[in-house]
Amino acid sequence: MQKLRYLTGYADPLTAQVRQLVGEQRLGELLLKKCPVAHDIKTDKALYDYTVALKNRFLRKANPLSKVIFDGKINTVHDALGLHSFVSRVQGSKLKAKHEIRVSKIFKIAPLEFLGMIVVHELAHLKNKNHGKSFYSLCEHMEPNYHQLEFDLRLYLTHLDLFGALY
Repeated sequence: MQKLRYLTGYADPLTAQVRQLVGEQRLGELLLKKCPVAHDIKTDKALYDYTVALKNRFLRKANPLSKVIFDGKINTVHDALGLHSFVSRVQGSKLKAKHEIRVSKIFKIAPLEFLGMIVVHELAHLKNKNHGKSFYSLCEHMEPNYHQLEFDLRLYLTHLDLFGALY
């Protein structure tokens, strides 16, 4: 029986359905029905513009972002899909703060829905550092379909692990 590492904690009947899709090699077909094309955000500049547009739409009063990039080291080093970092430095008599978002490079070739879900998640960290009820409420405010997209993203990651690229 194949271990579905991205689906640990989900109910057995649900993981059984995913196992069946994997066994029949139909997981990719399901994902392509839901998200038929990959996005065209390929550069760090395009990712920054996309992220800032979302931030300005939902979190206008939050601190500005100093950097948003695709990062090839995130998945292997941090075992994460995206990172929000907050760096404080003293420069002279002033305290300077920088907010950076790094998104795993696997999202360069992914549906916009999944990239958007990761960006929303990292933006929510501008307001809430921890994953709690208010954090997920903010994620749902920015992306009403957040929890379904998170599950679909887990299916996508499972497909990448087992069968390779989908797009």
